[in-house]
Amino acid sequence: MSTAATTPYRLVFPHGVANLTLRVDPSVPGAYRGEFYGPKPRVTEAEGVVSIDYAQFNPFVWGRTSADLRLSPSASWTVEIRGGVSHWDSDLRDLQLRGIEVRGGLSKVNLRLPRPTGTATVRVSGGVSHLTLRRPPAVPARLQIGGGASKLELDTQYLGAVGGPVRLETPDYANGVGRYDVEIGGGASRITVVIDAVS
Repeated sequence: MSTAATTPYRLVFPHGVANLTLRVDPSVPGAYRGEFYGPKPRVTEAEGVVSIDYAQFNPFVWGRTSADLRLSPSASWTVEIRGGVSHWDSDLRDLQLRGIEVRGGLSKVNLRLPRPTGTATVRVSGGVSHLTLRRPPAVPARLQIGGGASKLELDTQYLGAVGGPVRLETPDYANGVGRYDVEIGGGASRITVVIDAVS
């Protein structure tokens, strides 16, 4: 992955999304390409913001839709989801990822993350269930949870059931240059933040 200066883009879902796949594709003309199944969203691009808008969408009860987006690795990306996300499984290892922000809940998400150049944040304002984040070797990480939590795993650290707030971090986090900061505002269950064995 190149560390040269690139055009910053934001991928925004204003009303949530379900069954989301993001892929990194260097052959994409422009910044991205999208394929959508089921009810179609309103897609716009302006001034570095790509908006995928499922108006009046509830991702936790509406399963007849999916979004498959291919992102260019020549741009750097921030992903912002407002309203929650359910069923998101993506390999982002070759993406220049600045951060992920979810305003709402999150359920059944499995992401393979790239090596960050600074502190990359994964921030969720609501509750989280079944979240797995796999990061490259030698990348420090911190996990902070505002509410009660159960079944948390950060590398070799494991917690069964605890009241909030909760904070776990790898020993090298404080002095890490490229690192992940994972913040969850609500309660959390089955959170796994580990090294990707095949990175």
